[in-house]
Amino acid sequence: MNFLAHLLLAGPDATAPAYAGHLLGQFIADSVPGRQLERYPADVQAGIRMHRAIDTFTDQHPVVRRSTARLRAAGAGKYAGVVSDVFYDHFLAASFQEFSAESLPDFTQRVYGLLASRAAGFPAPVQRFFPYLVQQNWLLGYAEIAGIERALQGLSRRASPGSGMETAGAELRRNYAAYEDDFRAFFPELRAFAWQ
Repeated sequence: MNFLAHLLLAGPDATAPAYAGHLLGQFIADSVPGRQLERYPADVQAGIRMHRAIDTFTDQHPVVRRSTARLRAAGAGKYAGVVSDVFYDHFLAASFQEFSAESLPDFTQRVYGLLASRAAGFPAPVQRFFPYLVQQNWLLGYAEIAGIERALQGLSRRASPGSGMETAGAELRRNYAAYEDDFRAFFPELRAFAWQ
């Protein structure tokens, strides 16, 4: 659910020939079952594979595990990893110019346009939510806690009852500095891994 991080990590050079495919792959990866990977062009497959590698790196990282343990203790249960991803996207959005030469508004508009031009390649679930992502400007909204709370409330409607995601914004407010410290310790390592 950390769309912003995956989209930023699609590549350091937006002018590279494979960049658009990598971006699309990073964006749609969660909706592409393993056996369907081969249906996509090589550059999109590379983006999907990188998305999956990023997820594995993230889930195994000790700093992220510290965040998810804190979230489990706060009631997020099996959704602690999802909530942590969303929290980290907040910190990325709030400090975006530390990690990108583009401003967050410019990045989001460029990425929305590029993705829209490739929408025919979206799996059905992505085709359904993409218009809402753009209309409600989710990526820019992540910079505000209220935007994160909206995202978590939306996710909670698709999760098992009692997921706790709808109230996770209160946990972010309570322990903001601790989660920010975790993000700042983790994200440079993730970027180095993705762009190695």
